[in-house]
Amino acid sequence: MDRIKTIIIDDEWLIRSELKTMLVQCPNIEVIGEAANVSEGIKLCENLRPDLIFLDIHMPCGSGFDFLKRVKGNFKLVFISAYDQYLSEAKKYEAIDYLMKPISKDKLLKVIHKL
Repeated sequence: MDRIKTIIIDDEWLIRSELKTMLVQCPNIEVIGEAANVSEGIKLCENLRPDLIFLDIHMPCGSGFDFLKRVKGNFKLVFISAYDQYLSEAKKYEAIDYLMKPISKDKLLKVIHKL
């Protein structure tokens, strides 16, 4: 089975680091890049063409929703956020899941199993 090429877009370095550490333990996931903001995320997405994106919603200089309006691609999406008020808008994007920060390993594994 091919590994799922994954990128993480989140302005918080610690969240990216913890998520990457947890994903390394999933043999079918390959983290191929990470970005700290929308414009970095767009460049990554265009250059690397990921299969899966973990996307923060609330970031300085643009939201995860701004990212989705500007990027084209065929990828699966998991929102990550510290705020639940974006949940209804996130549902419009047919995301696999909406993970609340801090991200628990158990919830992350459930998301991976959905894939």
